[in-house]
Amino acid sequence: MVVAHLTDEQTATKLAAVIASGKLTAVEATEAAIARIEEQDVSINAVVVRDFDRARQQARDADARLAKGDSAPLLGVPMTVKESFNIAGLQTCWGVEAAAGNIADEDSAVVKRLKAAGAVILGKTNIPPMLTDWFAENPVYGRTNNPHDLARSPGGSSGGAAAAVASGMVPVDYGSDIGGSIRVPAHYCGVWGLKPTYGIISKEGHFPPGIKEGAEGALSVVGPLARSADDLELLFEATIDRSLPKATTALSQSRILLVLDHPSVALEDAMRRQIEDVAAALEDAGAEISRESDLLPDLEKQHHNYMRMLNVAVTAGAPRPDGSEVTVREWLRMGDAQARNQRQWRALFAEFDYMLAPVSSTPAFVHDTRPMKDRQLMINGAPDRFAGQLAWAGLVTYPGLPATVLPIGSVDGLPVGLQVVADQYQDHKTIDGARQIEALLGG
Repeated sequence: MVVAHLTDEQTATKLAAVIASGKLTAVEATEAAIARIEEQDVSINAVVVRDFDRARQQARDADARLAKGDSAPLLGVPMTVKESFNIAGLQTCWGVEAAAGNIADEDSAVVKRLKAAGAVILGKTNIPPMLTDWFAENPVYGRTNNPHDLARSPGGSSGGAAAAVASGMVPVDYGSDIGGSIRVPAHYCGVWGLKPTYGIISKEGHFPPGIKEGAEGALSVVGPLARSADDLELLFEATIDRSLPKATTALSQSRILLVLDHPSVALEDAMRRQIEDVAAALEDAGAEISRESDLLPDLEKQHHNYMRMLNVAVTAGAPRPDGSEVTVREWLRMGDAQARNQRQWRALFAEFDYMLAPVSSTPAFVHDTRPMKDRQLMINGAPDRFAGQLAWAGLVTYPGLPATVLPIGSVDGLPVGLQVVADQYQDHKTIDGARQIEALLGG
């Protein structure tokens, strides 16, 4: 099974160890990353807000910390974050022209934690306007291209993040996810991504300009993108609000639910074969694979309820097209339906260790920035609604579950990712399960 990789640059975990050993300074690592960005980003356009001068000072500070015996986990590691995270002194406009020139006066909570862990922040990566699509293009920063095929989307909304990591410009980035915005770019670009359990990493400083909080808080999360399981874990640990148990389950002893069919969307046959190959390898290793379960919630109903809540979230509760507003009663009913759905998933994960599912129905699509309602994807030779792809994202977002995406192969030279899902607060378990799958596949 071939997994498409574009770079042999070191992971953040290995780079941190090399810097800690004294074989490489933080300044040297930072200058190397800046050089890669300046060389490669001409054709990709991933790092759209650059802060190289201050990054060089951060690197000098990291070397000074190291000389004093500091052992912070990310000490001297250069990285980027999604444009939507506030960094004091830098623009945060969420790809919206009207907000261009909005300069943050304080770092977001995630950026504060990354800096405390020793990371050197080189700048910020591209997004679609208001983070609401699966590409990374906007009138402020232009278009980001997929490093595997410049004619295709890198995904979104953390598309610039995935492109920067996949191409080797940086080892890690930090993104956000409400409709697959970490997972889809990871899948499209052939990297790793973690959508954490809802509510366990602070989103302070990750709101649209002029908005401090909103209905989007009911679904969205923030999390890392990387080129390895170890790096996901490293950034997760550096930014999480509180420690979580690191329980793991050997694949040979795992009960796994495989979900490849969804009533709201089709799945490309080539993608299905890739995931079935993984399931076969898991069965050969001793795992118990089930392809159906009476405990699985009604996925059509779940998707309907997810879309209702998502539509409120992405508009921050603004009036609907007909001018009507979501009432408090409606919102409470949405929350009640979500809670009932979450109880169903808790019952399912009492019987299964993991769920495996696609991230999207196809690999990366050719650039198309028409309104989502006007777009279609060809799936198995037939046109399908583009927005239907949200079904695979909502499968995990709506109940607030953690999911790790890892690359498992390729179709026509384009990466294919897989969602490894577990119960709430078992984020480490999803990372470890994905790590074991990678090892099983020979990664």
